[in-house]
Amino acid sequence: MADTTQISPDTTSEGERTDLGRAADKARIGAPSGPVDTRAVIDGFTEEGESLPGGDDGVEQLGFKKHSHGNAPVIPEASRGERRRSFDLADFPTLTGLEEDWRFTPLKRLRGLHTDALTGAAPAVSVTGAGNVTVETVDRSDARLGASATPEDRVAAAAWNAFTEATVITVPRETVADGEVMVAVTGTSPAAAAQHILIHAEAFSKAVVVLDHTGSVTLAQNVEIVVGDGAELTVVSVQEWDDDAVHVSSQQAKVGRDARYKHVVVSLGGDLVRLTPSSIFTATGAEVEMYGLYFADAGQHLEQRLLVDHAVPNCKSRVTYKGALQGQDAHTVWVGDVLIRKAAEGTDTYETNRNLILTDGARSDSVPNLEIETGLIEGAGHASATGRFDDEHLFYLMARGIPEKAARRLVVRGFLTEVIQQIKVPALEERLSESVERELAAGNL
Repeated sequence: MADTTQISPDTTSEGERTDLGRAADKARIGAPSGPVDTRAVIDGFTEEGESLPGGDDGVEQLGFKKHSHGNAPVIPEASRGERRRSFDLADFPTLTGLEEDWRFTPLKRLRGLHTDALTGAAPAVSVTGAGNVTVETVDRSDARLGASATPEDRVAAAAWNAFTEATVITVPRETVADGEVMVAVTGTSPAAAAQHILIHAEAFSKAVVVLDHTGSVTLAQNVEIVVGDGAELTVVSVQEWDDDAVHVSSQQAKVGRDARYKHVVVSLGGDLVRLTPSSIFTATGAEVEMYGLYFADAGQHLEQRLLVDHAVPNCKSRVTYKGALQGQDAHTVWVGDVLIRKAAEGTDTYETNRNLILTDGARSDSVPNLEIETGLIEGAGHASATGRFDDEHLFYLMARGIPEKAARRLVVRGFLTEVIQQIKVPALEERLSESVERELAAGNL
């Protein structure tokens, strides 16, 4: 559990941001004398990446990688960029709970998604909204499936091998969707099942797609997202499952040249919900925004593990996730991985996670990770804060005649509203605001 500190919900990440771009007075590391490079310079890095000592780099064995820091023990895949990807389930060992990617997840509550055949009926999918967007139901032989995303863990690989048909949503080239695309995913069976969805925004298109998850399920899900060159796509994934639902979802996006991609996660319902959203830049000039809101009640496990992969130069990303917890054994997990590869010069990235613990007995784990392979970037940083109410904030409201209970609700509502407002779908924003109010009422806050 992160250290408990007091946080002010209205603090912005930009107010804390360390601007690594202010390096006009420093020469570029490893560069010859001459004009000053104004891009950020990071100690220990050169144009070739991190400057490491030579010597014995260890020995590869049993699929492990050599250690990158000299004569040291062999370690598993340490870099986020080295993580295994495969469509073959056999390439992923049986989970023990000791793996880095699964160490926070209570495996016994996955109800067999990581061990059993996923033979249950997949949730029903109903797509409504924009009439100028193409919606298809295809079998697994369709060549488009799997072309833009490869499973990164055992459950995602199991889902890939088990689904029988997929939903493909295509926003045609240079098309502006004439309304929000609402994808209702409704579960009716607790049997372990697999599902596959592909969302493709073709070049210079513009759309908002909402994945609305409700009902009761035990579901392993893969969502492929392709954002074409110059396209603008917002994908909203809402988890308002019944209390007994188990949902593990991999949502991988590939973002093209000069594209704009926004991904918003809202997790409120379910017994165990684990999402692994990722954004991979494939060409220069693109921008990604990733937002998340989660509200865990007693006994709930809500987990978010995200990746922003800066694989090409001159791209920008911003990540903001906020969570609230109340009740005994409420547990949230946020792991934010940002990888800046060697080729990704000119990268500008920042990620932040904030968690508000409302009652005793709740636990929040927050792990920001920033991996940089080049020192020639515009800026990079991260922030994480977990704590209770700011007493001064409450005092300010109560001193103006607002009762303590109402003041606490105002604080939480304001804390989470920042994420809800990023959805830009008024009816959905209103519905989710009402859901947050019900959460607060259930906790008697």
